[in-house]
Amino acid sequence: MILVLGEALLDVFAGADTATGLLFDARVGGSPFNVAVGLARLARPVAFAGGVSTDRFGERLLQALRAEGVDVSLVQRPVAPTTLSVISADAAGVPTYAFHGDQGADRQLCAAPLEHLPAAIRAVHVGSYPLVVEPIASSLRRVVEASRAQRLIACDPNVRLNVEPSVLRWRAAVEWMVQRTHLLKISAEDAGLLYPDVPLDALARRWLAQGVALVVATCGGDGALAWTARAQGSARAQEVTLVDTVGAGDTFQAALLAWLGENERLQPQALAALSGEELGSALRFAARAAAITCGRRGADLPRRAEL
Repeated sequence: MILVLGEALLDVFAGADTATGLLFDARVGGSPFNVAVGLARLARPVAFAGGVSTDRFGERLLQALRAEGVDVSLVQRPVAPTTLSVISADAAGVPTYAFHGDQGADRQLCAAPLEHLPAAIRAVHVGSYPLVVEPIASSLRRVVEASRAQRLIACDPNVRLNVEPSVLRWRAAVEWMVQRTHLLKISAEDAGLLYPDVPLDALARRWLAQGVALVVATCGGDGALAWTARAQGSARAQEVTLVDTVGAGDTFQAALLAWLGENERLQPQALAALSGEELGSALRFAARAAAITCGRRGADLPRRAEL
């Protein structure tokens, strides 16, 4: 089983003007939430741990997790509002986000119940703004420290400068994670934000030298790249009639983890031993999944039969 830690929120799509305001389309989401749902839809056992509000929105989030078959036994229910992420997409389908949730339930995660996880949990995925906002950032670090010797740690920074505008804070969080992460997935856009003067391949080599077993970079329409200390792989982006890219990176990560699980590679040593051919297969599987999400509105991740 894979445990996904982080935020669950509502993605709110701004619609047309009305006589008295605006129409909105609210959908369950959040980067780690999406990864958990994506894994469940790809028929992988998965649990979600995060703060889910007791308000009406939180009840809907919990209902969605249960309906997808995600284990919610580690979910915490703080009395705090659900964070709203208001999304607008440009003509090319590229989204911009405005987050409303400084005191949101997704930031209120207690580490103590998560420091001694069930033996069935083989991997822990973290990422997004819980890496940099408190109090969840401190809780997340405690869980990672407690788990990294026994379990695979996966991370996708998924940088959101409109939640935490300090690039230095994001970079510090990523550097902390690099020392404790076995699988690091990052978008080329995020890498450029954090390290504008460092080419992707040099960045990957640096992280591998610091102990990461597998580095994966998603490059939008240019496909994806992967590096271990002994091999490299790549995959082209899949052609799709684009609706928007909301949830594409989360889909890619969920599908990558699913491929690794299906092929018995969810161990640090197994990641490091992946061949170039295996890396290409994993990337192509993840790229196909991400393309399906890009052909739909919002983070509507594919199911296993679609792949």
